[in-house]
Amino acid sequence: MRRIRKIVWGGLFLWMGCVAHTGAQNKLVTYPAPEGVELKQDFVVQVREPGKAWKPVDTYAVKVDEVRDTKHHVEKASLAYFDFEGEVEVRVKSRKGLIDTARIRPLSYEIVPQVEDSTLIFKLDRPRNLSVEVNGDIFHNLHLFANPIDRNNPLEGTSWKKLKKRKDLICFPPGIHRLPGDTLNVPSGTTVYVAGGAVVYGCIRAVNARDVKILGRGRVHPEGRGAGLSIINSKNVLVEGLISTQCPTGGSDSVTIRNVKVISSYGWGDGLNVFASNNVLFDGVFCRTSDDCTTVYGTRMGFVGGCRNITMQNSTLWADVAHPIFIGIHGNVEHPEVLENLNYINIDILDHKEKQLNYQGCMAINAGDNNLIRHVRFENIRVEDFRQGQLLNLRIFYNEKYCKAPGRGIEDVLFKDIVYTGENAEVSQIIGYDQERQVKDIRFENLVINGQRISDDMPGKPAWYKTGDMARIFVGEHVENVEFVGKERAEEVFFSNEK
Repeated sequence: MRRIRKIVWGGLFLWMGCVAHTGAQNKLVTYPAPEGVELKQDFVVQVREPGKAWKPVDTYAVKVDEVRDTKHHVEKASLAYFDFEGEVEVRVKSRKGLIDTARIRPLSYEIVPQVEDSTLIFKLDRPRNLSVEVNGDIFHNLHLFANPIDRNNPLEGTSWKKLKKRKDLICFPPGIHRLPGDTLNVPSGTTVYVAGGAVVYGCIRAVNARDVKILGRGRVHPEGRGAGLSIINSKNVLVEGLISTQCPTGGSDSVTIRNVKVISSYGWGDGLNVFASNNVLFDGVFCRTSDDCTTVYGTRMGFVGGCRNITMQNSTLWADVAHPIFIGIHGNVEHPEVLENLNYINIDILDHKEKQLNYQGCMAINAGDNNLIRHVRFENIRVEDFRQGQLLNLRIFYNEKYCKAPGRGIEDVLFKDIVYTGENAEVSQIIGYDQERQVKDIRFENLVINGQRISDDMPGKPAWYKTGDMARIFVGEHVENVEFVGKERAEEVFFSNEK
């Protein structure tokens, strides 16, 4: 611990390399990249408060995974970040030449740039995690993270002399840092702060700890593959604002992961796993991964138990491989577990690419290992035209590669205000296992597929059709009580219940 403190405090004066520009109502903070880190020169990125001078934003190289012809190819995209409040203008120049087409995703933000020759300009009036894509290239795009102003900066309102005396604080100032042994285990009651403009090589972990905060704007990741952040058998942990590769949570309780961005490129590069944990909140995260973006499992990886009260909200998911959202495959066969009260609210799904039929589904619940999965809510989810896969997949199954038994059941799942716009979705599936292991009580409220609302009483549906046929959802065997309700009918039921 003393060695770590010596390394990170010794360079803290470099913190002043961060550039802050304040106006009457606007504020903008940029973070120069440290010398020696790999940058990417595909784009020139600049930002400014409206009417003021343009300020440069450095662009890092970041690895992403492209699957072509069933083979994985690592590509290098761009990554840039800054903080602001109020309003900011962004200018991006492509060094590859003229811009024929440009889009900024998520598309639901409706950010339409002004394009002239090789440059595009747009405004932001709130923090956004964005993908800026030129001429249809999603593997050499610009990941642009426009953060809120960092309120966790420990230098705000205090002096370096006082800050240095704090034993409950570990700071990584701008620059490159390599953790001794590649790992920092954060003690209970400690805050770790990784400044904007800092790159920490290794993994920062809360292990058997309580009351831990891991905060900042910098990047944390191993020099090879693996998680840069993790929460292990800990309680009351906050992780906020950082950029990393993976951030799993196992055997833990009362965890908040807010405005964390994870991007991976290697095999089994899941982004935000949850194993045998309770009361976990993901808020405002961005996840682009080379395997499942976010998962909820029971017993797995040495963690034992079910999961309760897991929420992901206000977030963006991009699965270059496998599922954006995946629930339920792992558990404890000898002592069956329950995964319940799982909520996914206000989410944009940008991509899903999976050729293997057994691993498809933007929203997938696959019950294995005697798990019972119940009380799951998918609400206000916008799914863009992904490359290959299914919109949803609800199955009780026995995948012998990963399971020792089929799941016990899937019960009480709500899909509310789900919108899919695209042409590449394959047939979704809702399938049970046998009479004892069923999928039941599945409700769709205001499901919209390419502008068409799907409901049991929708116009034009032949009486002999299952409603799922109208949405290309196969409702198979051992499934009970699947209901499709239009928006008007859902509102009637809601207000009737309120009375």
